[in-house]
Amino acid sequence: MVSIVIPAHNESEVIARTLDAITRDAAPGEFEIIVVCNGCSDATAAVAREFGPAVQVIECPVAGKPNALNLGDDAARAFPRIYVDADVIVTTNSIRALADRLGQGDVVAVAPRQKFDLTGCSRAVRAYYAVQSLLPSSREGIGGSGVYGLSEIGRKRFGRFPAVTADDGFVRIQFAAHERATISSAQSIVFAPRTLEDLIAIKSRSHFGSHELARLYPKLWPNRGPSNRRSLLRLFANPLMWPRLAVFCLVALEARRRARNRQRANQQIWTRDHSSRIGSLRAVED
Repeated sequence: MVSIVIPAHNESEVIARTLDAITRDAAPGEFEIIVVCNGCSDATAAVAREFGPAVQVIECPVAGKPNALNLGDDAARAFPRIYVDADVIVTTNSIRALADRLGQGDVVAVAPRQKFDLTGCSRAVRAYYAVQSLLPSSREGIGGSGVYGLSEIGRKRFGRFPAVTADDGFVRIQFAAHERATISSAQSIVFAPRTLEDLIAIKSRSHFGSHELARLYPKLWPNRGPSNRRSLLRLFANPLMWPRLAVFCLVALEARRRARNRQRANQQIWTRDHSSRIGSLRAVED
């Protein structure tokens, strides 16, 4: 059995999409799926319960992803353990591929490769992701794919999930590069923000989360992996890339500025993109 923990805060628009992809081809009893509805004021729990006994629903009145992850861990009975964001798509076969790799024992943390669904996105957003797809960070699944898996040994590397902005970044830095792997045969579909403003807001949260982890865990931070800087500079050698690079740099600079302002103000604000929460199953079939 594979345990799957899905923290969900007001995800009624998309939770069915996520659960359908996971359960569509699953055998009875193959997965233990736990949806932790935290601080929900919508129908997330009701929608999840429509999937019957295959999905266990836990409701917590307090919103907060780290607490939801801990509640899911408390309820989960099996390893490997896969953690899935409620707004991404990862199929049954991709979950199996992650579990199979953890079962080999050569790595203790895994993630799928990420694919961004850019349907309905502005030209500026598309330009940003065209550049990002060429950078080293796009090849690292833990952080960006919305999904990661841990073996029992890997999960013992740390205790409770701490109250940090980037849980996936926290998990990633627990392991050296040779202890984790991005599995090419597994894929998660991440729905990109549709507008430039939404993209900047999401990237601001990402930068804030990274700065927070670097400050709290300086000894572990080198495990994060290579920087994008050298690869980004090499892209400037191609003049055809300059318009896209201009958008990328604009987003990065503004996101960093906002993240620094949040740090100075000590603002723990969860920035959320609503533009990409479209409850369509089209991407599962692509």
